[in-house]
Amino acid sequence: MTAENVSSSPHGRSADVDTVEHAAISPEQAQPYADLGLKEDEYAHIRELLGRRPTNAELAMYSVMWSEHCSYKSSKKHLRTFGKHTTDAMREKLLVGIGEDAGVVDIGDGWAVTFKVESHNHPSYVEPYQGAATGVGGIVRDIISMGARPVAVMDQLRFGAIDHPDTARVVHGVVSGVGGYGNSLGLPNIGGETVFDASYQRNPLVNALAVGMMRHEDIRLGAATGAGNKVVLFGARTGGDGIGGASILASETFEEDGPVKRPSVQVGDPFMEKVLIECCLELYAAGTVAAIQDLGAAGISCATSELAANGGSGMHIHLEEVLLRDPSLNAGEILMSESQERMMAVVSPEKLAEFQAIAAKWDVEAAVIGEVTGNGRLTIDHHGHRIVDVDPATVAIDSPVYDRPYARPDWQDALQADTAEVLARHESAEELAATLRTLIASPNLASKGWITDQYDRYVGGNTALAMPDDAGVLRIDETTGRGVAISTDANGRYTKLDPRAGAQLALSEAYRNVATAGAVPLAITDCLNFGSPEDPGPMWQLVEAIGGLAEACETLEVPVTGGNVSLYNSTGEPGLIDSAIHPTPVVGVLGVFEDVARRVPSGWQGEDQSVLLLGTTREELSGSAWADVVHQHLGGMPPQVDLEAERSLAQVLIGSAEAGLATAAHDLSEGGLAQALVEAVTRFGTGARIELAGLLERDGVDLTTALFSESQARAVVAVPAEREEQLTALAAEHGVPVLRLGTTGGDALALEGVGDFSVAELRDLREGTLPRYFG
Repeated sequence: MTAENVSSSPHGRSADVDTVEHAAISPEQAQPYADLGLKEDEYAHIRELLGRRPTNAELAMYSVMWSEHCSYKSSKKHLRTFGKHTTDAMREKLLVGIGEDAGVVDIGDGWAVTFKVESHNHPSYVEPYQGAATGVGGIVRDIISMGARPVAVMDQLRFGAIDHPDTARVVHGVVSGVGGYGNSLGLPNIGGETVFDASYQRNPLVNALAVGMMRHEDIRLGAATGAGNKVVLFGARTGGDGIGGASILASETFEEDGPVKRPSVQVGDPFMEKVLIECCLELYAAGTVAAIQDLGAAGISCATSELAANGGSGMHIHLEEVLLRDPSLNAGEILMSESQERMMAVVSPEKLAEFQAIAAKWDVEAAVIGEVTGNGRLTIDHHGHRIVDVDPATVAIDSPVYDRPYARPDWQDALQADTAEVLARHESAEELAATLRTLIASPNLASKGWITDQYDRYVGGNTALAMPDDAGVLRIDETTGRGVAISTDANGRYTKLDPRAGAQLALSEAYRNVATAGAVPLAITDCLNFGSPEDPGPMWQLVEAIGGLAEACETLEVPVTGGNVSLYNSTGEPGLIDSAIHPTPVVGVLGVFEDVARRVPSGWQGEDQSVLLLGTTREELSGSAWADVVHQHLGGMPPQVDLEAERSLAQVLIGSAEAGLATAAHDLSEGGLAQALVEAVTRFGTGARIELAGLLERDGVDLTTALFSESQARAVVAVPAEREEQLTALAAEHGVPVLRLGTTGGDALALEGVGDFSVAELRDLREGTLPRYFG
């Protein structure tokens, strides 16, 4: 092709026909690399790798695959810390670790579970419904691509101030999107968390987690091998949605007079995905798939380059064979489209007919768009024009790795010195009662039933526990009752005060929640939501959080299976204390049950059972809900991290569940003892009579601290009186302090020195907040 016919496409846009040959003879042609998010030195490096300027299609491909979202170029160096803290004993639990679409762990009896959490933050602000819905759809496809049947989802949501005029728009859209997509797939939503805080006002966090189950032999990996094997794109047709999302590519990128900008947020079709799930599982069972990759961020560009790079092979693609919803798409748009409900498979020629027959049975369209080669190159043709010729490893693996400067912010010392322990306290019964009522009705402690009731928590019949219990519990094996528990947690306020401790506290709480349900913690996934990596302050927060999380994982012996890093979550000017969201490392912990019949719910259900407090209470009010709600204060140091105490507490909780001692257990976290007691009595409507004098004397604290301190490594349990001695002995065996607080029963929570609160009043207070704001 000569320079004269470069613009001969139907739309007159050079992206359609800017060939490799033309790129080689037009080195000075200007290209909009900065508009695509590439730095000048990155663009220069691409030219060096290719020995010429990139074609427009190659430029788009590199821009998205080298983006922060896809390449982790600012965090990759620090994420390697996880590997340094992973011991051989931890690796034994992993069947598939970091690097694949999702991690896989062995849960026994030949069963494996895959789980992963990812973010869809920015799209969920632009278009809340589709942003959240496609976040769920994308993480579910990660699970499918590992060979697993998806069995549940969870979500971690962060919104702006509850009374801000824009918050309702985002909340209604996100909650409807999460529920609409997950419910339509027939997947139970078994847990999560919702937080309101002004720091997320223009940057909500929508982190979605999915869980899948499989037999060991069913695990699939994304590596294209075998020259001559066919590359098949199947599922939904490719459209213009998603262009301008992770790819930062819009159709007017290359020409000012191109068509209007296409939607930057993907559009999901959960019913198509449901069919795709069943189709994939039958394709796997028939042995027709040699390798598989879901299409998410960067679409075909990502799937082809990752499959080829992971397999150390090559691949040739005929882009005109891609089935389109929109025939006006140019080559770059086809490559970058993030249309949902699509998968890419590598299929041997002798299995192709069977593959196509199974796809047709499920009414899933499939197109052979290329084949695996042995030349180590990714080449893409469009209507006979060679528009891509690259080493796939340079696109998908060998992206830039930045050593970003990072520094403890100037304001960090002053923030930590501003302790909450000096704030005014009210110790009279009337004042404490008023404080308790205010706290339990506050947005972050109030019931999230308005949200979770929009999700189907029990579809499929294998949900053993779900929100509002401490962890979601699923039965995996219907014969033996073997199953898993999962909890996801994060506390941005803690992490703002001390990023290293905040990440460890997120892990501690999720680990504790899983143990509270009675499961043995096994592995974690994480989603690290932070501000701009180009700002040394947020970058320091990220580095500290990764380091702290890695060390805590080693101590608790729970390996990281994979996850996500979401950066550039900022709402203000760089360098200011309020420029970024609260740093929010979300940690999901998966635990295993030999039999989910031993699960322990979080609420009291029987009369005259002993209520026991496990752990020690300290004066730790900085970063607490009490400081936030009562005093609008954030400062000081978060609660002390004691990983050995967490491990010991977990051993008591797990041992108690296995021995059938405790009838209920609830961890202590945000809101402290008061919140845990309120949630325990409102769960099933059984009250309790609680005496606090022993706690005040033993731990040397005042009533405010006893009620609202957020000291970690604590839980309350209910145990039949005749088994109290056994549980006390179990706790002593593991060095966990035990204190009897009172007994269950009645229809009120009676708190010594504070007052009596009927269960009905507590429920009204907790359940009225979200409907009051959102209808």
